[in-house]
Amino acid sequence: MSRKLKSRIEVSLIYLFIGFMALIIAYPLLWTIGISLNPGTSLYSASIIPENWSFEHYKWLFTDPNSDYLIWYKNSVIVAIANAFFSVVITAFVAYAFSRYRFKGRTYGLYAFLLLQMFPALMAMVALYILLNMLGLLDTLSGLILIYVGGQIPFNAWLVKGYFDTIPKELDEAARMDGAGHFGVFFKIMLPLAKPILAVVALFNFMAPFTDFLLPRIILRNPENYTLALGLFNFIADQFANNFTRFAAGSILIAIPIALVFLFLQRYLISGLTAGGTKG
Repeated sequence: MSRKLKSRIEVSLIYLFIGFMALIIAYPLLWTIGISLNPGTSLYSASIIPENWSFEHYKWLFTDPNSDYLIWYKNSVIVAIANAFFSVVITAFVAYAFSRYRFKGRTYGLYAFLLLQMFPALMAMVALYILLNMLGLLDTLSGLILIYVGGQIPFNAWLVKGYFDTIPKELDEAARMDGAGHFGVFFKIMLPLAKPILAVVALFNFMAPFTDFLLPRIILRNPENYTLALGLFNFIADQFANNFTRFAAGSILIAIPIALVFLFLQRYLISGLTAGGTKG
């Protein structure tokens, strides 16, 4: 077999695999869009291409007085923005300390970050519930934000620390020779160069509150404090609920803020994801 033919076969197999994976990803998405445009509320009578399609379910989410969708949407956006902001700020400081300074416990701290990532979040749910109850933050968005931000520090810090390690230390030394202090180096040298990896952290932490169900389910009790994942679950979870088409419509709209943030940060994402794992 010639090298040219072998290369064509390999490329063809790659494209077949990509097409197969795209089909797997697109199929449920197309079904969700189709269900959201079907009249009625039943899942079994819905079709992927509705004959009499309409936007009545989208209209119901925003206009019906019995719908709390806008409240859930607002809660999710608040939690997502706060989670992304505080995660980026705290992670940047922690990663900078582990990347640029040598102190007692540094190595064990990095090992602890790796160790904490090995355990599923479900193991800590009881402890988190008791902690928030003691702090009086149970059934509050503040408590939910606190858990999100704190829980993501190990993974985010390890990721950003790897990126900081790729930035030459000669830049720090040159800045200090020009009179810059620790904060000067951090804000004027490190942060501008670390925009790609910080954009990755911001996107991941912005997405989490929109898709997470388990943690809000344990912490939140008042429907006015629900996030979207928890609120939409009630459309199909109650004993006599059968609002699958409304559930689908609400699920589609979740993608809007995530897509906007992704488009805003996309120029940083590729370089951030690739460079963040080059060093440990």
